[in-house]
Amino acid sequence: MLAEALRIEQAHVTRLYDRLDAVREETAAALRAEHARGEMGGTHQARFEREVAADEHARRLARLFGVERDLCFGRIDEADGETLYIGRIGLRDDDREIILTDWRAPAARPFYTATPASPGSLVRRRHLHLRERTVVGLDDEVFDLERLSESDRRTLVGEAALLVALRRGRTGRMNDVVATIQTEQDRVIRSGLAGALVVQGGPGTGKTVAALHRAAFLLYTHRAVLERRGVLVVGPNPLFSRYIGQVLPSLGETDVVLSSLGELYPGVRATATDTPATAVVKGDPRMAGVVAAALRDRQRVPDGDLEVAIVVRTSVRDGVEVVVERMTLTVDHDTCVRARDRARTSRHPHNVARRLFMMDILKALAVDEAVRLDASLEEEDLRHARKALWSQPAVRDAVDALWPLLTPERLIADLLASPAALHSAAPDLTEDERAALLRPPGAPWTVGDVPLLDEAAELLGEDEDAGTPAEAARAAEEEREAEERYARGVLEFTGLLEDRMMVAGALAERHRDTGPAVTTAERARRDRRWAYGHVIVDEAQELSAMAWRAVMRRIPARSLTVVGDIAQTGSAAGARSWGEMLDPYVKGRWRQEHLAVNYRTPMEIMRVAADVLRAVAPGQEPPESVREGGSAPRAVPLDPDAPDGPAALKAVVEGELAEIGEGRLAVIVPDARYDRIAALFPRDGDVLDAPVAVLTVTASKGLEFDAVVVVEPDEILTRTPMGGHDLYVAITRATRRLTVTHRKDLPPMLSRLERHRP
Repeated sequence: MLAEALRIEQAHVTRLYDRLDAVREETAAALRAEHARGEMGGTHQARFEREVAADEHARRLARLFGVERDLCFGRIDEADGETLYIGRIGLRDDDREIILTDWRAPAARPFYTATPASPGSLVRRRHLHLRERTVVGLDDEVFDLERLSESDRRTLVGEAALLVALRRGRTGRMNDVVATIQTEQDRVIRSGLAGALVVQGGPGTGKTVAALHRAAFLLYTHRAVLERRGVLVVGPNPLFSRYIGQVLPSLGETDVVLSSLGELYPGVRATATDTPATAVVKGDPRMAGVVAAALRDRQRVPDGDLEVAIVVRTSVRDGVEVVVERMTLTVDHDTCVRARDRARTSRHPHNVARRLFMMDILKALAVDEAVRLDASLEEEDLRHARKALWSQPAVRDAVDALWPLLTPERLIADLLASPAALHSAAPDLTEDERAALLRPPGAPWTVGDVPLLDEAAELLGEDEDAGTPAEAARAAEEEREAEERYARGVLEFTGLLEDRMMVAGALAERHRDTGPAVTTAERARRDRRWAYGHVIVDEAQELSAMAWRAVMRRIPARSLTVVGDIAQTGSAAGARSWGEMLDPYVKGRWRQEHLAVNYRTPMEIMRVAADVLRAVAPGQEPPESVREGGSAPRAVPLDPDAPDGPAALKAVVEGELAEIGEGRLAVIVPDARYDRIAALFPRDGDVLDAPVAVLTVTASKGLEFDAVVVVEPDEILTRTPMGGHDLYVAITRATRRLTVTHRKDLPPMLSRLERHRP
């Protein structure tokens, strides 16, 4: 039976891969032809057309190579005799007949939604397991045996594909679940683009992988919109970004930016965290007002009149230029106040408004100079006088002292390093709150600083002066607009504008760029002001109110997928409810899907987790596990500080490694013990690729391992006010085995663990 079924499916899979190879070669040949045409020169319009075509061929080729693994993973047989094969992309044969249906297409949806109670028109669903290009296994789910043909009945094989996938060892990276998407996950994936979708789900419910598949589905369904603007995925830390990094490329999608919150501000890669007390203050929405007040404090006027000594005449003596005559110019105090107030009320960001302030001060200095020289001052004379005055270092120093050109880094670093600056900018904060913010000069950026930097960048704006005349900026803008008008004409001529495959601005930008081609994701990553088409926020319960401000700036259309679990909130500045965080931005326009089935964590471990959750968050319900693990979670008394403690801990870990075979193991430790315990398990390369990963609870969020050893649960419990939630996270990272080591008595919430001796 199995051999015959494998032979039948192998024949079709071989046909699919042959077709994939042919389409790849056709696309590569078309790309080579466009590049060859590019070497031939031609008109401006011809070059644009070639670049448009080459870009589309390159994108398609990237998708075609991204779907090599498990190209086809499913088959559905309908009551009317029609059979569809389901795969990562859609393929047609030479006669334009569909031979593989894209998993995101409406026709493929019954593969994910059919159940024994509600099969729809399906009589059978078959999962295909491939190793490279060979079919090595099949699993059938029959919904109507009577309607199957006799030959199909003879070749029924297998068990539930989901359970097969769950029993596989971890690889150190998240895999896509496109072949085993469950019905409740399918609802999340195919939910509409508009508005904010909250995916609330406990450990192991597949909310992260469902959200990533949702990104692929939205890019497929709304490609004209999202390919142009891209999708941003914000995770809790860089380790998590690496963990999920292979999922979307394996689904053929590359127009996605993966970023941790600490990387959201271009040029900064913050990984350090604040103390709970500091995190609470930095995450408080009042900090937006503090940053604004700190900026206003840098917009000064002199106590009296402004006096500037300029050089009037110089001479050269022995080859050295020396000052012969100086003149002291004055701007009265009231004029300085008016210049400051005019710049402030212009509603321009600080670095843009600086030019208004500068021009008013230069004009006042020029008038005073004319008065002292008893000269008239026409408009042309004023223009030349301003230019001459601005060349004077003393004038520039005077303007910089009153209205400095600032970077976000300088503004925030100066604020947090100065008790006086904090007292002036944050009078509404308590003395303890200001003390929590204070840090030494030169301290590394923390994740909590990134929203403050983003807030400062919004208030400062871009430097439009820096000594460059405004006319040059206007000329550059006019040139850009002219290029976009030309690009629009080319797109209209080629028909691509009507198809919405590209926008004029993007095409003009590519034409201006003389360097390598830049993808949407690359352009978006380096542009803080980029407006994404959709944003996914994972472990969203950890974001503070200030962090949400930074995220929302990047999605003005408010098209979001918010993924998390309030019961797993570990940050003292994190969410207590979704409405608390989202209502300020999308009140009445967010909806929630609740994932209640735990596919990852065995029942035995979830019973322990449920005890923890009941103790720390009585109002929260844990998800229901669907499988047994076969191994009872255990507690092993150890003293890692004792002379033989390190060896005993290593023995426990080595024993667990022997039990899981080829899988991955995590040792989850309190922050204070990380360095000592990590030294026991040296590794080369990425922690995700190591057989043993030593992690803090924060670093382990969103990850999964075959076995987990939790060290000193009482220290995890008491480290922060949210320690109970952290312990809940730690013990739900395991897919097969859980061991807890402890010196002191176990907390009562872990009483269900079996006691073992080392």
